[in-house]
Amino acid sequence: MTRLKVAADAENEIHDLATFADPGRNVVTPVARFAPEIAAAVVGAFAQIVRTAKASAAATTPDSDGIVRAQTFEEGDVYMVEKPFDGFFADRYLMDFYDTAERGICSRMHLHTGLRFVRMMTGPGTSIRVGSLSPFVVTDVPGVTPFAPEQFTDDLPDTPPGVHRTRHNLIVPPCSFVDMQIPRGVSHQFNALGPDAVIDSVHPEESVEVFRERMSGYRMMAQTVFLAADLPAAETCADHRAPEPPRRG
Repeated sequence: MTRLKVAADAENEIHDLATFADPGRNVVTPVARFAPEIAAAVVGAFAQIVRTAKASAAATTPDSDGIVRAQTFEEGDVYMVEKPFDGFFADRYLMDFYDTAERGICSRMHLHTGLRFVRMMTGPGTSIRVGSLSPFVVTDVPGVTPFAPEQFTDDLPDTPPGVHRTRHNLIVPPCSFVDMQIPRGVSHQFNALGPDAVIDSVHPEESVEVFRERMSGYRMMAQTVFLAADLPAAETCADHRAPEPPRRG
């Protein structure tokens, strides 16, 4: 496979939005809906792990392998719960989302140098707006899939003069688990609309992508390629919340 990055260790590399084309599509699978008190307890427990790590000297300094487990990304704080090792090249991150409205800015559209598997989890009063430059493939197994997430399109904000791109959006509703399979190099963005949202993210080829891109270490930001130079204003990913989808069964 060819490299996706120009400068392997750059943490803010920008690719040309006008010429970018997704090599595939993100696949979204609704998993479960929960009572508010259950969702709050689960999301809160995962978020607390990240917050504890952020305050930990051990997690914020390089370990014996040079890995810093507690890092920061545009959407929130992250903690590498499980790191790769010889013979096992995958790892797992937890992300504690920022509240987009509270920060006043949205995350940028981006892609990764390796494939990702994410489980988005929301608490009461919080949803996640997911965006991509390509339509989502949404799993629907009759009698099993618990709900169909809301989808809509709009114009990608802050594009260069003369460039228009359609953005495809999907809403993860409150108190739910939704999975997303992200192929290597496929555009996406996440923005939490509310205070209680986390992601459990598995990177099945972490060591492979670091080697393939000739990076000097495991840094999530350096494994990201952006499609915009600046973070857009909060209104560009504002709450588009519809009535919660009915439960099936």
